[in-house]
Amino acid sequence: MANMGENRANGSGNIQQDNNLEELFNNAGFDNSQNIVEAGEEDPVGGFQAALMDEIEAADYHLGLDQPPEMNPEENAILHGNEEFSSPSLYNPQSPQNSPGSESSTNAKPDQMNRASDLLMAVSIGAELNKNKIIEQAIGAMDELVKMATMGEPLWQRQGNGGTETLNGIQYLREFGCFDATMEDIIRMVEIGEPELIPSFDYFPPDNPTPTFLKPEFEPLNIEASRDTGLVNMNAMNIVELLMDSKNWSMVFSSIVSRATLLGVILDTVDGSCNGVLQVMTAEFHQSTPLIPTRQSYFARYCKMVAHGTWGVVDVSLENLFPCPQIQFKRRPSGCLVQQVPNNGGASNVTWVEHVEVDKKSLHPHFRPIVNSGFAFSAKRWIAVLHRHCQWVATCMATTTPTDAGVLIPQPGRESMLKVAEKMTRKFFMNISSCTENAWMGLPSNFGAEDVRFRFGNTLTVPGKPPSNTLIITTSVQVPVPVNVLFDFLRNEHSRHKWDLLSKERLVRELAYVITGENPQNRVSVLQVNSSPNKIEILYLQESYTDETGSYIVFTPMDTFAMSLILNGGNPNDPCILSSGFAILPDKPPGQGDGPEGSILTVAFQSADNLSSNELIPALTLKTIDVILSSTVASIRDAMVLMDSLFIELQVFLAINGCLEGNRGDET
Repeated sequence: MANMGENRANGSGNIQQDNNLEELFNNAGFDNSQNIVEAGEEDPVGGFQAALMDEIEAADYHLGLDQPPEMNPEENAILHGNEEFSSPSLYNPQSPQNSPGSESSTNAKPDQMNRASDLLMAVSIGAELNKNKIIEQAIGAMDELVKMATMGEPLWQRQGNGGTETLNGIQYLREFGCFDATMEDIIRMVEIGEPELIPSFDYFPPDNPTPTFLKPEFEPLNIEASRDTGLVNMNAMNIVELLMDSKNWSMVFSSIVSRATLLGVILDTVDGSCNGVLQVMTAEFHQSTPLIPTRQSYFARYCKMVAHGTWGVVDVSLENLFPCPQIQFKRRPSGCLVQQVPNNGGASNVTWVEHVEVDKKSLHPHFRPIVNSGFAFSAKRWIAVLHRHCQWVATCMATTTPTDAGVLIPQPGRESMLKVAEKMTRKFFMNISSCTENAWMGLPSNFGAEDVRFRFGNTLTVPGKPPSNTLIITTSVQVPVPVNVLFDFLRNEHSRHKWDLLSKERLVRELAYVITGENPQNRVSVLQVNSSPNKIEILYLQESYTDETGSYIVFTPMDTFAMSLILNGGNPNDPCILSSGFAILPDKPPGQGDGPEGSILTVAFQSADNLSSNELIPALTLKTIDVILSSTVASIRDAMVLMDSLFIELQVFLAINGCLEGNRGDET
């Protein structure tokens, strides 16, 4: 908001900004190659800059996610249990500097294992007996979801100032459990403060006792349960159709869902609606860091119109029906109740329930407070994404409006710009996910950066140049400032030169933007970096948005040719997108815990790497990773410390002035 006031006050700056933007609209043939700075091989930061400038020359090349390959003999061997093809784990050196608990296991060829497992599940659900069991379990899950979504206290209790409702485990047992001789002992254990481990109530007929493979020899899973309610600006039927379309569901909820596969349809529609549809799916759920393990589950998704104008969509895990050596995550009846609000412009009241069992042993210390509390995977995240999706759709459908500087983006350019930003942000979440398809590795122990992870991304093919790998590097650190302070610092163009290596000692300006929600900080921007008043060094397309569950800044570098095409309505699938950015989470659940509020910052960069291969990573690449992340994190922390010091000095100055004014008044 501050820069808006500055732009209004500085009329000459507005004219210059208009001219620069007009140049982008009209100068599609501009050659920016003369601005590339050659760097010696000895300088890892310079090498990174040169590689990044090479990347953005590929503006007319579409870099999409790889499509899964066809099944090969190796995968068939996996399906048939042939150990000859078993692969060793990828090299993942653990650094002594890394905090305890930061290890994350990485399996070789995880995409093949996923597809093999999915294929076996798809075959298993075809049996008539299994179908009947799934139908029975889904119907029971819907009944439980409706009760969980509509009942109040004492079943649900509000925690802290955030407003999220959490489940009263004892009351849940009384409401949904079957008491036996041991149940009172379990309740007594919970009442005296032992870990809340609610027993499973999965159905097994008397003549079919619990299979031996469901009697694990490891610690029981922890329970997470939360509920949140919100008024969503979307028709109830549209919300239901979105949730029942696995492809659109995973795209809209890309900040939560890493991978989703529809394995089969048990019950199909009979009246053209989603009423009565029962699907079997598998999905991985993630947070915005590779340091929190994903949660993978097979589940049935059942949709039902529970009352006139009210729909229920419920998920329930199927791990109890199919053999699994060790269960680390199960979805108890979870989902939402969607009620159409009459006479409110098509809005719906959505109540979301998340109720899961999860293994929390492999948690990084930074994230333990928000994961153990249930905040990291709470129902509030799902409601927040629905709100954001509605605001994004409304922005895309709106007509062109001027920015504060009076700059008009043509409607085709506006639509293209938003589509590229959407693709960029979705790719960012996939880049930093801990899903099984992302083979993360750690730096060796002789490097200084903490908790660094890196992996290879998609191959970058630039016309006229040999293909090169892309490298994704990331780390997560604690920063002792509130989320909103850190978010505003990182998204603001006026402070970018303080942390961005490509913007050091250069002028950064926001040429144009489109606000994508009620909060003006939620926007898609075009940023211009000038090495001199008339020399454009680099352009960025940036999206920033924040909600009560987290804040994100995502950007990709572009040259003037690519940006001109976008702003003139060019094909949004054409530009090369290398997503980098920041994810900011609170270091503890809002409204809970003692002490000042802090942040957990995840930094991620994607860049071309002409030196490395999947088999060989040279020392220069490892050094570059270390330098880039270490210097960026150090710059951000130094800036935050300086801001904090200035804030304290200002408070002291105001306090002293207040005392002096009070003394003068007494003397008078």
